[in-house]
Amino acid sequence: MGSLPRVSVVTGQRVSAPAGPLTNMMDNLTARDATALIYKDETSCVHVSYAELQARTNALGRAIAAHARPVGPNRDGDFVIAVCMEPTHNTIMTLLATWKAGAAYVPMDPSFPQGGISHILKDAEPSLVIYDNTANPSMFSGSGIPAVSFDELSLEASGLPGDKPSDSEMLLQTTAESIAIVLYTSGSTGIPKGVRLPYSAICNRLWWQFRTFPYTEHERFCVWKTALTFVDSVCEIWGPLLHGRTLIILSRETTRDPQKLVRVLAENEVHRLVLVPTLLRSILMYLSLNRSERPLQSLKLWVCSGETLSKELAGQFFQYFGDNEGYKLANFYGSTEVMGDVTFYVLERSQQLDIHPTIPIGKPVDNCAIYLLDEEMNPAREAEPGEVWVAGSNLAAGYVGGQAPEKFCYNPHASHPDFGKLYRTGDFGVLHKGMILYAGRTDSQVKIRGHRVDLLEVETAVSAVEGIEKAVVLCYGLERGNPEVLAFVTISPDARLSAHHIEAALKNSLTHYMLPQVIVIEAVPLLVNGKVDRQALLKMYENTNNNDDSEISFDIDYTGVEAEKLEAAKVLFETVGEVLGRAARGTLSVRAGFYELGGNSLNSIYTITRLRDRGYYIDISEFLGAANLGDVLAHMSSGPDHETGGYDHKFTAVAMNEDHEQQVIDMIVSSFYEKAELEQFLKHEIETEDYAHCIRACWAALLQARLSVVLEDHSGTPVAVALNFDARDEPEIELNGGLAKIMTFLEFVESSVRDTMLPEGKGTILHSFMMATASSLSPQDNVAAIRALEHATMRIARDRRFHGVFTTNTSPLTQQLGTDVLGFQTLLDYQINEYIDPNGDRIFGKAPDDMRAIVCWKPIE
Repeated sequence: MGSLPRVSVVTGQRVSAPAGPLTNMMDNLTARDATALIYKDETSCVHVSYAELQARTNALGRAIAAHARPVGPNRDGDFVIAVCMEPTHNTIMTLLATWKAGAAYVPMDPSFPQGGISHILKDAEPSLVIYDNTANPSMFSGSGIPAVSFDELSLEASGLPGDKPSDSEMLLQTTAESIAIVLYTSGSTGIPKGVRLPYSAICNRLWWQFRTFPYTEHERFCVWKTALTFVDSVCEIWGPLLHGRTLIILSRETTRDPQKLVRVLAENEVHRLVLVPTLLRSILMYLSLNRSERPLQSLKLWVCSGETLSKELAGQFFQYFGDNEGYKLANFYGSTEVMGDVTFYVLERSQQLDIHPTIPIGKPVDNCAIYLLDEEMNPAREAEPGEVWVAGSNLAAGYVGGQAPEKFCYNPHASHPDFGKLYRTGDFGVLHKGMILYAGRTDSQVKIRGHRVDLLEVETAVSAVEGIEKAVVLCYGLERGNPEVLAFVTISPDARLSAHHIEAALKNSLTHYMLPQVIVIEAVPLLVNGKVDRQALLKMYENTNNNDDSEISFDIDYTGVEAEKLEAAKVLFETVGEVLGRAARGTLSVRAGFYELGGNSLNSIYTITRLRDRGYYIDISEFLGAANLGDVLAHMSSGPDHETGGYDHKFTAVAMNEDHEQQVIDMIVSSFYEKAELEQFLKHEIETEDYAHCIRACWAALLQARLSVVLEDHSGTPVAVALNFDARDEPEIELNGGLAKIMTFLEFVESSVRDTMLPEGKGTILHSFMMATASSLSPQDNVAAIRALEHATMRIARDRRFHGVFTTNTSPLTQQLGTDVLGFQTLLDYQINEYIDPNGDRIFGKAPDDMRAIVCWKPIE
């Protein structure tokens, strides 16, 4: 009898940890003359003792409370103080004084654009803004929130007592569950949300650190180098100060310069450092320039977080520092919502690199649990990937204003009351030999031309091309239904590589639909915390790719074009080049295939319509079936009569019958659950069985109506279906969950048109309400099948004497087909993210503005 399969739930140690306000835990340091803070710049070197730090922050706390009290708390009941200051000793004092005032701090970088500042002020509703001389006060002036400079505040505080403020002097009496910090993070929506971090979560994370990586007797100095707006700064600042160590405050210039950073770390015999792998690589490169010097003998603990730590980089670390020398390379994993770090894995020797296929993110920290769950919220089995959910004491108290409540939900698998709430990370993980391996973002799994593509897999393949120094793979245009995989690469100085050479090399390791457009750049842009600035890369591509058509040049080869076809070839090549833009991969010639050049289903239709606008016609099936552009050229005509409807030879249209039921359900699930536009926003509320229930509930009515059609291929296998009803004679069916919400939305947009703009009475409007194709169809056949379904539906409407066909399209492909090829009239163009459902929820609120529902009509002539 075999053992039971192990499920992917991993729990950290259960230990007690202090949870009270951190200010109380620093009281025992009040009388110390030891140095708490050191800050140096070009003109000064400031040392602040613990005694001075406590006295000055007590007085500053009173001054802050006096300014904030008249304004009152925000809508969450929190007093929040916005701090817009560069990192100095004054910044630390402001943060600690904010806590002593009974408030939480929300940091804003003085370099933030006006839009970012305004958003945080409007959303967080702080009671006061404190700024230094690097910030522009005019950025706060229009917010209606009082603002005071640190110098003014310090002057006010100089006349106030320096003893600890009493409870009555504080804005709120702080407890373990009081909010200590609000940090803004964009998450997957791109709109910054404020994460509310309570003292209990901060304490759990810190005391785990103190137990797992204790400070040694010889560890006198630590550094703060991470931007205040990032969660790693919390442990960098308060960990050393709670243990009476001296905190050296580093400027950004020092952090960005490996030579300066190494010098500071060496001179002060720093024992631990938190950094992103990108910075670790830079430091190792600098250290390798002079191997005879060993400047970082004391720096034993290196903590990587924020990005994936590769085996190759870890190998370089041990190659430089050696095995069994006491050096540790730790891999931390987490996000702001789970106090930065919720799992960890420690490498102490290079042999550990052979244990797992990738460097693990490890096991949970104390009092936390990791659940790897499938789409039905069931634990995945060991070695099977699941989405990473987190429970335990590191969890934030949610977002400011209660936003995105679905990210923090009830835990059906809780083994202890402390694990009763789950946070959804949006990452995939897999359990391997008791350790969790990172398996990519859920949003790194994208659909390209109907195929699921893992961007991390593409990035790995690109990085493996010899001569590439750094690669970042992103998806552009996913929200518009026309996604492009982009690979931004930097090239080693001694390598001679072009984008075309790299793309050609990738054909040996990636299937055609995974091939990225390669863009060679001089350097990868970074955020202030050292992470890759992905938005900057996408904006770089967008700005470059949106130039006027006249500025875009293409490689065109007219070899093999007959003289009488030269003008048509010029129009064809220029049109394809304009449609594909800089995404065009390779030379435009009669030998080049449209899809190999970077085309897809959507822009194939766009190309056909653009050709028509320039006086050239080709049947869509002939374009899609063409082996190359030479084949397209051969079928092009200068007159519209050329369009022949040649798609009919591919499929046979038959009336849907009872034998088709299961195959229809399978196609509906494939097309709607896996690929449909609206479903992506409600995936957590929809199950595949919901579609089966929907079809079964109306199956008898569909067959009785005799209006639905199935396409069969040459072997008689159903490959597409159009489900049709008389719009004035549709059955009432009961649906639940997300699918019910989608159907309610469709009824909302359709009823406003159907009941006011279209003919009345039964037998007048044929409603094409669901259309699906088999997942096995190629992109060309998929488009041809949709067109064949539309024509078959029109024939049925004509034979049954309907006045016209009525439908709603949310897919860019069917919208383009319907409007530009099949001649449907647009009756309503509705912006999806504006919809508010009957419960008052904006269920498609995350949809981009250009995502539309097109309600259209084609009259029978």
